[in-house]
Formats: sequence, structure tokens, C-alpha cells
Amino acid sequence: MYSKVLVPLDGSQTAEKVLPLARCFARGLQIPVELLGVVDLAEMSHHVTADQISMLRTMVDDATRRFENYLKEVAKNFPAGSVRYTVQQGNAAEAIVESAATDKDTLIAMATHGRSGLDRWLLGSVAEKVLRGASNPVLLVRATEKAPLWDMATLKRVVIPLDGSELSERILPYVEALAKHLDLEVTLIGVYSGSWAAGGSGDGFYNTGQMNAFIASVRAETVNYLASKTEEMKRKGLNKVSFAAKEGLEADEIIALARETPDTLIAMCTHGRSGVQRWMLGSVTETVVRHTSDPVLVIRAK
Repeated sequence: MYSKVLVPLDGSQTAEKVLPLARCFARGLQIPVELLGVVDLAEMSHHVTADQISMLRTMVDDATRRFENYLKEVAKNFPAGSVRYTVQQGNAAEAIVESAATDKDTLIAMATHGRSGLDRWLLGSVAEKVLRGASNPVLLVRATEKAPLWDMATLKRVVIPLDGSELSERILPYVEALAKHLDLEVTLIGVYSGSWAAGGSGDGFYNTGQMNAFIASVRAETVNYLASKTEEMKRKGLNKVSFAAKEGLEADEIIALARETPDTLIAMCTHGRSGVQRWMLGSVTETVVRHTSDPVLVIRAK
């Protein structure tokens, strides 16, 4: 399913928070890891005075050597032969996207800072550009203090939001393969809300009976849909599959369900590079990524 895990690092402890999960994916899927460092030439030139411009090449070479030494040390914490490292020069986001694009089966794994603020390679900057621009799957991990950098992360469950559309279902083949390799429980979640669509009584107020009946029908439809998808997955050899139908706001319910069980991964699908729709970047996916404390696997819909 994946040929390797590409892990961009910028030398910060924040960026390194992705390493335990990258190690988990690499071992569970038996794939190699590539550590990628990028010397951002544009960023360096902004800090160079006119008197120092002649020294820019030397400064870039020095930065490249420091990066190589740093990545070499990080690589020592992976099994021998399972990791390589590369240092490139250029724009960070573009280098990550282009490096991954050479192999469509490369998984990009990065750390995010979360809702309280966005740092150098985090949402709002490099990670957001990668998430929006890459055609490869992206694994985003909230940078927290709970996991030592050299530990092996553990995953026990994957939560998959489905809204009944063909687009949201395109995540399923990826998750089915991942669940088999990592022996994960699978929970499908469908979120519905009927209050906004309930008919009015004609005098400007909601008719409570109509509203309750409408919500009940929407819930029944959601449950039937999720039950059918659950049975489909079980027929494919996945025995630990369940589903949950929740009423509320999509992102809130997805985050809350994932939070119920430690070591949970959320897997979602995006529309593609040109824009975002219902559960896409700028909407539910972006909200989930910004606010969840659980890792999120984002797959680009083909």
C-alpha cells in the first residue's frame, strides 16, 4: 500500500514528534523511512545583509552540512538499513511535495502544533501547503509532550468518517489494508443533523413533531448505511469493525469519538488539489486536523 514513509524534519522538537508514529508505520507495514531536511534558500536570504551576500553560498553549504549531521543522528534511532536521509535546497513545502510525488505510494508524515498556534512546519505554513498541494497521502500528528521521541507509537483503532458519498468511501481501500497490517479495530462514523432541515409549521416556528420524525428518519438512514458498509468490510476479512451514528456537528463528533479510546487514528479523504468540499480542507478535515489530539491520515481522492 505504501512504499516508504517520508518524514520532513526542520531540527525542532516539534517536528520530531512525528517520529514515534513514523516508526510504527514503518515497522507495521515493513517499509523504509526517508528523513528529509530542506535548507530554505529564500528564508536564509531574508536574513543576509548586503555586506554578507557574497557569503550566502558558504552559509548554505554550512547549513546543509549541519542538517546532514542532524539527520544522521536521527537515523541512528531506526533499525539499520531501514532509513536513509536527504538534504535538499529550496522552498520547504515544494521540496516535500516534489520529493513525495516521484512515487505516488509515498506516505508523508509530519507534526502539527495544533489549534493554539502554528509554527514553522505546521498548519498555516509548510504543513498546510503540503496538505493542500500534495497528491500523496499525508499523516499529520499533533505535537505533544506525552510520547518520548524514540518510542514506538501504538495504534489500536482507526476511525473513518463516512457521509454516504462515493468521495468519502474512497478512503476505505486504504484503511482496509492498513487495518489488516496493523491489526486495528475499525469504527465507521456517520454524523447527521436534522434540525436545520426540519419543516416549519407555516407561522415561522418549527413543528416539533415534523422535526422529530425527520431526525428519526435521517438517523435510520445513517444507521442502515453504516451497517451495510460494516458488513462489506467484514466480508473482506476485517472482523473488528463497528459503527457509530451521531447527531451533531461533524468535526466535533469525529474528534469526540476518537478521543474515547487511546491510540486512535482518524482517516479522512480530501477532494483534490483544486478545492475542498463538505469534508474537505477548509471545512471538516481542516477542523479535525487543527483540534484533534489524535493523528489524522488524509488521503487525496483520485
